[in-house]
Amino acid sequence: MEFVVEEGKRVHEECSTLILPALSIGNVGQLGVDLLVSSTAAERVGYLDDPNLLPCVGNDAYGPLPCGDLALPLEVYESSSTATTLAQQRSPVAKGMMIKFAENIAEFAASSGKKDVIVLSSLDFQRLHNLDLSRGPQVYYLSNAESDGRDDRCESLGFGRLREYDSQGRCWKYLSSVFDKNSNEELTLPSEDELEDIDYYPSLPFAALFSAFKARGLKVTCLLCYCSEGDNIPDAFLLAEAASKLTGLTPDKFHGEEGGKWRIPYSWKSMYGAPPDMSMF
Repeated sequence: MEFVVEEGKRVHEECSTLILPALSIGNVGQLGVDLLVSSTAAERVGYLDDPNLLPCVGNDAYGPLPCGDLALPLEVYESSSTATTLAQQRSPVAKGMMIKFAENIAEFAASSGKKDVIVLSSLDFQRLHNLDLSRGPQVYYLSNAESDGRDDRCESLGFGRLREYDSQGRCWKYLSSVFDKNSNEELTLPSEDELEDIDYYPSLPFAALFSAFKARGLKVTCLLCYCSEGDNIPDAFLLAEAASKLTGLTPDKFHGEEGGKWRIPYSWKSMYGAPPDMSMF
């Protein structure tokens, strides 16, 4: 993976927190990063070129006017006012290359001086067995602060620990052994036919990223929500707000239209097409 800094831009060393998505159902992690980039007025400082990502190109997602800037598969933004780096991933990882991609992105984070990493992702709503409607939408987390995934900071914010995490589970142990250069264990990943329900969580991209960052000695927290495919904008707000609370960001540092509020990315205006022609009703 190569980090290419845009001409005339510089990297701010004080941006020691990295926020990035892990692609999953509903693309909630990507939408959450979109919202954070737009609301913090983060500036694109470069992009990451990785052979394990499928190529893609598109229009600028944040500017109100066409300025000739193209959106690339993996871009890096910085908000010096909030000491935050945001990486936006716009294309999926090639099949079978998630381990290598996670290893590369963890190397980038470690080599660029990041100390804290926050991964935003989503989980299949059908996997949620204990639904508590009285609490409203719930944010779940997984942290490497404790061996069982617990983190006191996340608990104080009201996030729910991902109880399905088991560091001794066969797939979680496999991920740890893959990224740990000092591991002598020769574990193998079960084939698709051998996967069980308990293997669902460690099979997702966020698990590979979590294990890779953990192996590099970085503090990593995954913020997760259960959702289904469809209009996932409310879920994006949920994760973006959770990330803001975890990093200590306050709305007064955002650059919303009325000040101190979220700024909706311009690319969202056409996310679901034009509204229906009401004359037909």
